[in-house]
Amino acid sequence: MRISSLHTYPVKGGHRLDHDAALVEPWGLAGDRRWMIVDQDGNGITQRQAPILTGLRPVPYAGGLDLNGFRVDEPVDGPKATIRVFSSKPPLTARIAPAATDFISTFLARPARLAWLADTGVRPIETHARPSDRVSFADGYPLLLTTTASLDALNDWLLEAGDEPVPMTRFRPNVVISGTRPWAEDNWLGGRLQLGDVTFRAAKSCSRCVVTTIDQDTGETGRQPLRALGRHRRYTDGLLFGINLIPDITPGETGIIRAGESSLALP
Repeated sequence: MRISSLHTYPVKGGHRLDHDAALVEPWGLAGDRRWMIVDQDGNGITQRQAPILTGLRPVPYAGGLDLNGFRVDEPVDGPKATIRVFSSKPPLTARIAPAATDFISTFLARPARLAWLADTGVRPIETHARPSDRVSFADGYPLLLTTTASLDALNDWLLEAGDEPVPMTRFRPNVVISGTRPWAEDNWLGGRLQLGDVTFRAAKSCSRCVVTTIDQDTGETGRQPLRALGRHRRYTDGLLFGINLIPDITPGETGIIRAGESSLALP
């Protein structure tokens, strides 16, 4: 098995960045989902509510982000706000970037603010984790891993049904692995994975939502692959594709993983 590709999403719901190598921190890949757009009530806005976010293309610079040509610095002294990644999730404290409010509101055509997670130690992982584990603005876990073999199997089902295949970008993974059997990742749960020189715990399968039906380059929506997952990958915990990982490193430690490096499932 090898790491096929690496990706981060600087703004939750925004366009991806592709990497040859990525720094691993205890809460996930460096720079991944440290920013999030929130509504007037402080709840996160994602592609579930705003598919147009596929067109938000962040490019990091030292101390900030370029958002489609609009530059915003990290609001290290910005006003603190109580926000939620989802309305059903526990609250946490982040800093607001007031300079970006007009740009973000205009981009979404609705009132919105841009939040920055100044302290990566404030959001614990709710289940299948240790008390010390933390996560950024990601849905629930630090990393999402998918495999090319499972995508191939899913696309075979789509073709059999007369539908078009979908690219891996629909699933917004952080790490893509090649050289496995289809659905091999199901058997890794509860164990560990060594990606390059970094070890991760395989915490939980990933239940998929309507975001998988959104073209990540155009924002156009459809029905697949969610219907195919509902037919072939429906389990008690959802429509499953990919698994969630937690870096098996302690606060203060880091590691680096690289595309092309070997990977190994551990007991």
